[in-house]
Amino acid sequence: MKCIIIDDEAAARAILEHLCEQVPDLEILESFPNAIEGIKFLNKNDVDLIFLDIHMPDFTGFDFIDTINNPPKVVLTTSDKNYAVDAFEYDCIVDYMVKPLTLPRFLKAVQKAEAALRLNITGQSSKAEDASSSQEKELYVNIDRRLIKIDFEKIYLIEAKGDYIFIKTEDSNYTVHSTLKKIQEKLPDSLFLKVHRSYIINFKKIIDIEDNSVLIAKDVIPISRSNRPELMRRLNLL
Repeated sequence: MKCIIIDDEAAARAILEHLCEQVPDLEILESFPNAIEGIKFLNKNDVDLIFLDIHMPDFTGFDFIDTINNPPKVVLTTSDKNYAVDAFEYDCIVDYMVKPLTLPRFLKAVQKAEAALRLNITGQSSKAEDASSSQEKELYVNIDRRLIKIDFEKIYLIEAKGDYIFIKTEDSNYTVHSTLKKIQEKLPDSLFLKVHRSYIINFKKIIDIEDNSVLIAKDVIPISRSNRPELMRRLNLL
C-alpha cells in the first residue's frame, strides 16, 4: 500500500515513519507537517492510505477529509479519545489510534486498511447492480452511542442547523452531529434532492408546491432559485 503521513509534530511523524518501515507492504511516499501540503500532493498522486493527525493548527484532520474528493483510506492518529464518535461519520476512516503508538496496535490498523481496500476492489464491479440492495435502502445514525436504522423511504425532510442535522421521518425525528453535505452523499438521488442550502427533501413526499416553497407533511420548505429547475425536472408534470 502506498501511504502518506500528515502530522504537525516532527516526533510523531518520525515514529510513524519508523512503524511503517516495519511493514514490508507499506510504501511511504511522503510525510507532511500540515494538511495543506497533503492536499497538494493528493491532487497529483494516488495514495491508498493516510495516517492523519486530528489536532493541527488552522486545519484539523476532519477539515482535511471534508476538503478532498474521494479520499483514500484514513487511519486517524491522536492523543484525544473524544473524537471516536465523530470518526464514525466518515466511510474512509478505517481506524482510530490513540497516541502513544505501539507496533502491535499499528499492525492492527494496517490490517484493517488492507481489508477495507480489498473490499473496495471486490465491490467496484457490483456497485451498480447493488443499487437496490438493502444497503442502499437504509441509513444508520449514531444517537447516544447507539446505531439507529432509518429507512430512506420514511425520511421526508432533513434540515441543517449549525453542526447538527435534523432528520424527520414518518415515525420519529432524530438529531445527529453531522453536516448536510455528509448525509447527502449517502442518500439515493432517486428519492432525495437538496432544495436549499439548509434543506434536503424526499421529493416523493411533496404535497404541494407554491412559488418558491414546497409543502412536505406540515413543513413549508423554501426552494432556492438555483435548485428549483432540478426539482421541476424530477417531478412527473402533466
